[in-house]
Amino acid sequence: MSRRMELAMRFFVPPRDHFFLLGPRGTGKTWLTRQQYPGALRIDLLDPETMRSMSARPERLRERVAGEPGVKQVVIDEVQKLPELLEVAHLMIEEKKGVQFIFTGSSARKLRRGGVNLLGGRAAQKSLHPFMAAELGARFQFDEMLRLGMLPVVHGANDPAEILRAYNGLYLREEVQAEGLVRNVGSFARFLEAISFSQAAVLNLANVARECQVNRKTVEGYLEILEDLLLSFRVPVFTRRAKRELAAHPKFFFFDVGVFRANRPTGPLDSPAEIDGAALEGLVAQHLRAWCDYSGGDHQLHYWQTRTQVEVDFVVYGASGLYALEVKNSNRVRPEDLRGLKNFAQDYPEARRFLLYRGTERLMQDGILCLPFEGFLKALIPNEFPE
Repeated sequence: MSRRMELAMRFFVPPRDHFFLLGPRGTGKTWLTRQQYPGALRIDLLDPETMRSMSARPERLRERVAGEPGVKQVVIDEVQKLPELLEVAHLMIEEKKGVQFIFTGSSARKLRRGGVNLLGGRAAQKSLHPFMAAELGARFQFDEMLRLGMLPVVHGANDPAEILRAYNGLYLREEVQAEGLVRNVGSFARFLEAISFSQAAVLNLANVARECQVNRKTVEGYLEILEDLLLSFRVPVFTRRAKRELAAHPKFFFFDVGVFRANRPTGPLDSPAEIDGAALEGLVAQHLRAWCDYSGGDHQLHYWQTRTQVEVDFVVYGASGLYALEVKNSNRVRPEDLRGLKNFAQDYPEARRFLLYRGTERLMQDGILCLPFEGFLKALIPNEFPE
């Protein structure tokens, strides 16, 4: 881990009881648990020898813990590699041994498909996201992060662009191909390219299937794999107390803007402005998603779109309030940019409304706070929304 990574603050606050820490590879789960629990007994299932011994006899976990009588925490890295260990851990938790279990994982697929009940609700499920701008502070460089993303493993590398290019290969080789999740890895690679055109757009699986030349059912399966590996997420429509007919389909995002760019092909027929616009919206989406997970009050991320195509890019709803945000890839605010937020206020007058743009000035127009992207992202910290 690089010095740049070591100096980074993380907003994630670990629970005092047992918990699962789920997040894609490269988000810093191992680094974080080493910082938080330096004296913990660690079971690293990415280590071949550990994996062999534990898979041959999962009961060894009990013996390892018994052999360390003073240990207070047990960290099991990449627990989805051997879900059987959860059964042993569950019995030990029931016996109230006074040991806290922390399970990290980069895939929810095996845990769910294996019928694992995630310890019967005795362990909370938490998420670790790529960096937020406020975690990096002065080291957050807007244009660089918009190009390379916010993954700690990329941010801390000597050659970030090279690491980002290798990231897709890591998942294709180690997660998809090694686990036998798809029969044709080439088709899945084409799917990754085709789905990149859906970044920040309402998801149309029929169009994606046509682009990568497979049937819709196969595409649905591929999308499920992508989400199980925590590489993408969908943002649903905000329908609470709806007064109009709304869109029915969610919007699609890669979990990190750098991963989106790594998958999105570029050429002479591709519009840089269109790609930058999708990247900008993705960068805001991943920040808001992290904010929702790290903040108290059960906040949820949505978007809002009427049947007549009046849209607000993001709606955050939770105990602290209702927030509506529009993202514009422009240096100035035009009257038409505010249309969606004005319509949203007619239905939800209590909403705090924001327009994020590439300019440098803070503006208040028609009750809408217009903020530069960089300032907004740097001010976005858990349990507090920029003002």
